[in-house]
Parts: sequence; structure tokens; C-alpha cells
Amino acid sequence: MNKITPMMKQYLEIKNAHEDLIIFFRLGDFYEMFFDDAEKVSHELELTLTGKSAGLEERIPMCGIPYHAASGYIDKLLEKGYKIGICEQLEDPKAAKGIVKRDIIQIVSSGTVMNDDMLNKTDYNFIASITDFKNCYGISYADATTGEIYAFLMEHDTSKVVSEIVNLGIKEVIMTENTNKNIYEILKNQFHLTATITDITTDKYESVYKDLTDERYIISVKHLIAYIADNQKRDLSHLQKVIIRQTKDHMRMDVHTKRNLELTETLRLKERQYSLLWLLDKTKTAMGARLLKSYLLNPLVDKNEIEYRLNTVATLINEFILKSDLEKYLTDVYDLERLSGKIAFGSANGKDLLQLKNSIKILPKIKEILTKINYPKNLETLDELYNLLEKSIYENPPVSTKEGYLIKEGYNVELDELKVLRKGGKDFVAKFETEERERTGIKNLKVGYNRVFGYYIEISKGNVKEVKEDWGYQRRQTLANCERYISPILKEKEALILNAEEKIVEIEYNLFTEIRDEVKKYIPRLQTIAKIISEVDVLASFATISEENNYVKPEITEDEICIKESRHPVVEKVINAEFVTNDIIMDKKTNILLITGPNMAGKSTYMRQMAIIAIMMQIGCFVPASSAKLPIFDAIYTRIGASDDLVSGESTFMVEMMEAGNAITSATDKSLILFDELGRGTSTFDGMALAQAIIEYIHQNIKAKTFFSTHYHELTDLNETLKHLKNIHVSAYEEDGKITFLHKIKEGPASKSYGIHVAKLAKLPNEVINRASEILKVYETKEESRDTKIQETLPIDELIPKKNKLEEELDKIDPLETTPMDALNILYKLKKISKEN
Repeated sequence: MNKITPMMKQYLEIKNAHEDLIIFFRLGDFYEMFFDDAEKVSHELELTLTGKSAGLEERIPMCGIPYHAASGYIDKLLEKGYKIGICEQLEDPKAAKGIVKRDIIQIVSSGTVMNDDMLNKTDYNFIASITDFKNCYGISYADATTGEIYAFLMEHDTSKVVSEIVNLGIKEVIMTENTNKNIYEILKNQFHLTATITDITTDKYESVYKDLTDERYIISVKHLIAYIADNQKRDLSHLQKVIIRQTKDHMRMDVHTKRNLELTETLRLKERQYSLLWLLDKTKTAMGARLLKSYLLNPLVDKNEIEYRLNTVATLINEFILKSDLEKYLTDVYDLERLSGKIAFGSANGKDLLQLKNSIKILPKIKEILTKINYPKNLETLDELYNLLEKSIYENPPVSTKEGYLIKEGYNVELDELKVLRKGGKDFVAKFETEERERTGIKNLKVGYNRVFGYYIEISKGNVKEVKEDWGYQRRQTLANCERYISPILKEKEALILNAEEKIVEIEYNLFTEIRDEVKKYIPRLQTIAKIISEVDVLASFATISEENNYVKPEITEDEICIKESRHPVVEKVINAEFVTNDIIMDKKTNILLITGPNMAGKSTYMRQMAIIAIMMQIGCFVPASSAKLPIFDAIYTRIGASDDLVSGESTFMVEMMEAGNAITSATDKSLILFDELGRGTSTFDGMALAQAIIEYIHQNIKAKTFFSTHYHELTDLNETLKHLKNIHVSAYEEDGKITFLHKIKEGPASKSYGIHVAKLAKLPNEVINRASEILKVYETKEESRDTKIQETLPIDELIPKKNKLEEELDKIDPLETTPMDALNILYKLKKISKEN
């Protein structure tokens, strides 16, 4: 076997140290991939797979991409779950002795990407850490681009942890070695998240977690920070203090509820358009758009905070001229959160600092408006930072920081002198061209420049015969239409010009990095400004939407719901007819609304609009109604729709029961429950029995506000035994065998079902419709003759077996928290109870 080449040996050493990465190995103007990496990348990106001599018996697989176009290729690989190691040349190949030094300068993964081209401007890019403790999981998550970090604890429940990770929109997850491997497998294989198992940790960036007292939070956050730092290999000084997320701080909604209510995307097409987010988003900044989504997925439960937002929205509606000016100014504010991240990382260029300067420039005008509307938070204007950027950075800087043209005249004396010298040289070149045309008589003579020959004189083929030896021209290049020459005078000036140019670029780069480092000191203040701007942007968006659509300010009650002429905010915008409004009334004595009526009549829409109105109020927005009074809900649980969970292989009925089970085991008397046609996934009598049992359990035990739609008309008799249940129905009008849906909610149960009429609307064949009508008459005759009715039973709480004292004491025991002495005392106590029983 031949000896492997030194460069390939260098590659293999780097690859062996990072086996989980696709290595982008820099060779000149290309990133090259070799061996298995080349085969994977060529397949995923549809690139040509070639071979390269590496000293082995056979050529090794190889593919490559231009380094300047790498972002697009990296983005595609990230979407497919790969992680990329950027291996750069660490020295100038011309100055290198032997093999050019190379190493990984950055690891790019879906949760740590910083490139603007690979990020969704209006969405967070969260990466999460799962740390397994003895009795719970510690979960922390962050957006590396904005510096925000959150942490919370969760019980040892795989399905709940997976649900929460998906619910948060996490892009990448890392977990400790001792974490349940099922979590890793589900997130990686079913939800296609980038997932890594590692016990990495760090003691750096203590300021992020120094205020925490619970060691579990600290360990979890250090695990996350260490991974981000190891990937980025850059400064993370923009990381903010950890925010501890408590379940009680926000309305609880699981991933099914958010999907069923179409909060951020539609059920069918999974698109943003026609979701509630699509409707509410009139924000003017990327920061505001991200915050709006966060508001929508995490509604408030604190009355004071909700009223603070509602009152601010009301003020903005009343001060419509000031609001209009505010929105105009917000349009000129760039993404201060992500700009701060780039400044901390050292990747901000001249255009980024120019965007920062232009954003700061508008702050005094925004502050003036906020003062006029008595906005309580103080917005800094950072005049000193604006002045620094104004006097230093060019108005139209290049993307690269190593090409010059970054720093304004007057900022640095040495730089100004060099620019004068450069300008003098370029003026000389222009003057030289004019003089040479006059001296030689060749009117189309040109003086040009390229990196190979420097400055040259170009003469067309037709005039080459005019060139005289005493002009001192020396031929350097022959092209199809011209000849290129150099001259001693031009070469002398070229040296002065290029030396000045090289020195200018070097000084400008050094000055730029100094300015960027100075700007870095302002990051905490910039992040505070960004939070204020984001909040104001979202509340102004709520004001605009509320004003445009005639929404009203809701009133918060303790228990009562009284919403007059309620509407579904999205449906009313997309239908081609006038939306039929409905009242939603639940007094203190009513906890359950049992809804009957034909399919397609509007039961599901009615239920959804109740939930959406509650969410809109709790994020601080006005609501679609003529008046609205409703309580604050601590959670919303839904079971709407009947699609199978094909990913996990669960049937429609199993999914129904799991979602219903989650609701009735987690809900409180402050929750909102929406059950749509529960029980239809099984046989008629099984479904009816389960539906009644669940209604009774909610009525007797949970007492949550519940909307329960059903096609089991027999259940409408429950109002005779359940005093907090009320029947309502969606009305329909029938004439000459034709049905008209009125979409109007009325009190009492529906008189009949209209399933066959719906089948007519769906264009089923007449033979099928007629036969179904005959069969229905037979069933109805049998039903009348039997005169059946759901039997009244004891209240369900009396049917549930009660635990004895011994069982109750056993439930209280936590083995992980029990000392040997505690165990002896508990055993004595249990023995005593046993004797008493």
C-alpha cells in the first residue's frame, strides 16, 4: 500500500476527532468532502461524486462546493439533521511551510446556526438540554442568536417530556448519558430533531446562572452552555440571565391543543396562512414577530399582567395618530437581538453596525411617543453609541471586513494620510491614461488593473502596429482583441498605490474590530431596548388588528362567561359570506354545555372560537365580539377531530382516549375543556357509555368549564341528573326534504340528526341516500317500541372506589426521599393502621 499523503493524513486526524460531523475541508476556494462524508453529501445535495489521489491504492471518494456559496448547501444538510464542521485554513498558503495549518473553527448544527441566511427571521431557533436527575428531568433551552435562556423541571414521564420539547418548537436537543434512551429515539426518529448524547459541561459564563439556588437548574444550564460554546468556539457574552419557567405562570396547552386550535399553522396544510398567528401578526420588526408567537403559545394567567397589556392596547387604539407614527418608526428598527448576538460572536460586519446605528437613530422618536402614552418602561436612546458609529462607519460598507472602505475620513489620522496617498496614485493613473492617449495618438488606449499583472496599458489589435520601441512599453499579455503592456513609470506608481491600499485595509480592519469590541460593551443595554421595542411592536399590532376588525376589550370575571355576538376571528376573514355570530353564556351555575346538532352546522367552530377568544384575552388582545366577560383559564384541553396518529401507530379511538385521559387527569376547576364528538372512534354503545362517564366525572369531580359536542342524542337527558349541565344546539331549517344550516346556537337539545341530509350535500349517489333513509325508519321504529332511555345512575363519584387509610399512607411515601430511620417510623405507623382496620 502506498503512503497516504500529508494533507490526507491531516484530514483524517481532524475527522477522527469529530466522527459525528460532516467535515467541510477548506482547499483554496472550495470546501471538499472525502470518504463517507463525500458519499453522503453528494447523495443528499445531488452533487457529482469524483475521486482524489490520496496515496492509497485506489482514488478516494470526493465532492466539493465553492466556499462563497456554502450557506445554501449547509442549510439543506441541517434540514436533514446533519452537523457540519467548518475546517478552515489557519494561515496564508503562500506563507505556509509544508502543509497549511487547518482546524475546525465552528460546528454548525440546526440549534446553533448563526448565519442570517439559514435562520427564519420571525421564529426562535431553540436548542434544548435534557439532564436526568433522580426524581425529575432538568430542561433548559436557549436561542443562541438572541442570548435568551430558560429552564424548568419536569417529572419522569417520557411522553410528557417529548410533548414539551415538540411544543416549544425545539430545533436540536442534547441529553446526558443517563437520560432515557426512548426520548432520544423518539425525538430523533419520529420528530426528526438533531439529537446528541453528551455529558459536556463548563464553568464559564457564570453570570448567566449565578442567581440560581437550585443546583439542578445550574447543572442543566451549564450542560447547554458548554455544548453551544463548543460548537461556536466564540465569545458568548450576549447570553442573558436564565429565566426559570414555572408551569403556573402561563396557560397550559399541549401540542394537540395548539394544533387543534390552529394557533400557528393550519391542520390540513401545515401552513402559517389562515392560522391565528397569521391573522394577528401586524408587527413591524423581526423581534416583535418572534415575541408575538411566544405570546400566542404561552398565554398569561396573571390578571395584572393581562390587564396591563389590554390597557396599553386600549391606549394605542385611542391615540391612533401616535400609534400610526409609532408603527412607521418601528419599521426602521432592525433585529437588535440578533445583531447583539453577531456582535458578541465577532461576526458582525460593517453593514450590521450600520443597521445598529440606523436603529439607534430612531429611538428618541419612539421614546417620545411612549412618554406621551405613559408607557411605564424606560427606553434608553444610547446617544453616545450612535455618535461613535456615526463618525466611524461608512454609509455603504462592503459585506467583508477585510476589503477596506469601512471607516470614514476624519476618524483616524494615519488612515486619512494613506487615503490621500491612494487617491493621489489613482488620480495619477487617470491622468497618465489621458496623457498617453495624447502622446501616442491612440484614442482607445486604456489603463486597467488586475491581480496578476497589476496596472497595465491595453491597446487594441488594430493599433498594435503603432506602438514604438521608444515608448518604453513591455508586452505582458496577448488577448484575442488586444495586447497588454506595462511601463516603468506605471510600475513605480503601482507599488506606491498597492502598498497604501494594503496598509489601508489592515488599519481599517483593526479599527473596525476595536469599534466592534466597544459596541460589545453595550449588549446588555441593547437587549433591554430590544425587549421594550418587541413588546411595544406586539401591542401595537394587537391595537391595529382590534381596530380593523371591531374587536372589544374583554372584562375579566371570576367564573362567569358572557360573550355576546362572538365570532371566530380567522373564519370570518376567509369565508365568502357573512359570519353568523353567537352568544356564549355560562353562568356560575353552569359548567358543561352539551352541544348537539347536525354535522357541518358549526359545532366545532363554536367550540374553537370560545378557546381562541380566551387565548386572545390572555395574550392581551381585544376579542371578536360585541362584548365579552370571561375568567382566566389555567389550561385548555381539546379533543377535536378524528385523525389517526400514524407516526406512533395509535388508532383513532386510542388517540381519543389518551387525549381525554390527559384532560381529565390534569384539568382543574379553572381549566377549559373542549371535547368534540368524543367516543365516535368505537362502537355506538361503548362510545355513548364512555361519553356519559366522562361528562359525569367532569361534572362531579373537576368542575371545569366544558364544551362537549355529541351525536349521541340520548345524552341530552343528562341535564335531569347533572344540575350544572346545560343543553344547547346548532339550529337547522328543513323544508321539502332540504336542509339549511343556520349556524345559530339555541338553548335545548337538537330535535333530530341530519346525517342523511349531510350525505346529500356531499353528493353521495341517490341509491345510497334512499336506502339509508329506509334503514333509518326501521331503526327509529325499533327505538320507539323499546322506548329506551339511558338509565339514571348514582353520581359517578359514588361509584369510584375510595382508598382506605393504608393506601392513602402508602401514596404519601417517596422511597427516594426516605432515610432508614424514616422507614422504620413509617413501618410502625402502617402496622398500627392495619390493626385498626
